[in-house]
Amino acid sequence: MEEMFHKKSEAVRRLVEAAEEAHLKHEFDADLQYEYFNAVLINERDKDGNFLELGKEFILAPNDHFNNLPVNISLSDVQVPTNMYNKDPAIVNGVYWSESLNKVFVDNFDRDPSLIWQYFGSAKGFFRQYPGIKWEPDENGVIAFDCRNRKWYIQAATSPKDVVILVDVSGSMKGLRLTIAKQTVSSILDTLGDDDFFNIIAYNEELHYVEPCLNGTLVQADRTNKEHFREHLDKLFAKGIGMLDIALNEAFNILSDFNHTGQGSICSQAIMLITDGAVDTYDTIFAKYNWPDRKVRIFTYLIGREAAFADNLKWMACANKGFFTQISTLADVQENVMEYLHVLSRPKVIDQEHDVVWTEAYIDSTLTDDQGPVLMTTVAMPVFSKQNETRSKGILLGVVGTDVPVKELLKTIPKYKLGIHGYAFAITNNGYILTHPELRPLYEEGKKRRKPNYSSVDLSEVEWEDRDDVLRNAMVNRKTGKFSMEVKKTVDKGFRCGALQRPWEIFLPWERNHRRRPA
Repeated sequence: MEEMFHKKSEAVRRLVEAAEEAHLKHEFDADLQYEYFNAVLINERDKDGNFLELGKEFILAPNDHFNNLPVNISLSDVQVPTNMYNKDPAIVNGVYWSESLNKVFVDNFDRDPSLIWQYFGSAKGFFRQYPGIKWEPDENGVIAFDCRNRKWYIQAATSPKDVVILVDVSGSMKGLRLTIAKQTVSSILDTLGDDDFFNIIAYNEELHYVEPCLNGTLVQADRTNKEHFREHLDKLFAKGIGMLDIALNEAFNILSDFNHTGQGSICSQAIMLITDGAVDTYDTIFAKYNWPDRKVRIFTYLIGREAAFADNLKWMACANKGFFTQISTLADVQENVMEYLHVLSRPKVIDQEHDVVWTEAYIDSTLTDDQGPVLMTTVAMPVFSKQNETRSKGILLGVVGTDVPVKELLKTIPKYKLGIHGYAFAITNNGYILTHPELRPLYEEGKKRRKPNYSSVDLSEVEWEDRDDVLRNAMVNRKTGKFSMEVKKTVDKGFRCGALQRPWEIFLPWERNHRRRPA
């Protein structure tokens, strides 16, 4: 298993080296004209029978390794989100220099024919995928996919973080401004993963925790918690006067207290401020809680077209190692929210921390086998700029990754050593199941409807007799060894169960010191 993990990681590392070298040699050209293969437009023709711009002929052929999907195993193609201009100079330049990855994609596939999808997700928003495949928009002509919102991208691009989101609900936020503010919060939640912790506080003359039961603490940003908070966002309404000083004091106290408990990410901390203005710079509060170390970054989002209070919000962000942006319309939300990820990635970029990350198991909607949709995990690594003029600024170029079917992990396990009642399983650093015989991601066999939280099933939910989480905690804390524990085993398809005294052996398949790998 260690050899398999190493092989997949080396494939990703070769992509990183090729991408950084290609960008190092490239000089940005604002007038660059380059016809690339757009994944949506390839093989499309106009009414006269001519290929569309960026839609040149792209040979596709069914391939049994990719579920007989029509793909091109010689070339990659590029997907650009619908809300972005596909000939924007930043995108065209990025697509141009990343063309060099084609050779590495093919070479990786030749070295390891078990590889599935390989890709590069750019910080500019485009997504280069190998093998090339045609993307089809939905019934509204939209492709909502943005690689920068995917867990593999977020986990590789940033370190774990504790975040307090402050939302202004004073009277001036009525109407469209409050709608934009709610959407901004929702977009921020999209960028948080299982390694992150958060809370949301609305403020006017008083503080209003979006979830009143979670006053003064942070919660893990898993799917369940994020959806729960989203539901409560709809209950916010605007009235009164905004007292930002009260909200900032509360946010700093939460982050400080939570950090001292030893819980949370024990890494980056941030306050996200969403408001239509600030009448002061609140430097006395920052001097009390955050200076001179500036351990908490402040990100400010000015809602609306007016810029009367922009200077104060800019000063707050810049004085606390954060970022300021203005969001005037709903269409501006996603792209502006993404900016904070670039700031949080800077320490990793400057220190050149090429950490390998592995995601939890998820269902790949494009691939199936005889048992239904295929469970996947992704191995990913960040790509940094090495150009002298940008290296000190910490520029993240994007993230490369490749998908690994969970069944590939299982093939490496010597079943003859497990015995007739034995089985193997793996979990992530958060205790979520990567693979386990009792993991059932779909509601029924043969059905494609997946359970909403199938990717965040905790080990304690299937190993029932591990009441004190002895087994789970040992694995999460990366302990190795052997012990014995009584467990319940279902028989007759779950209709009966019996107790077994079972020996357990815990090992780490990969001993290199990387964050967030399976245990």
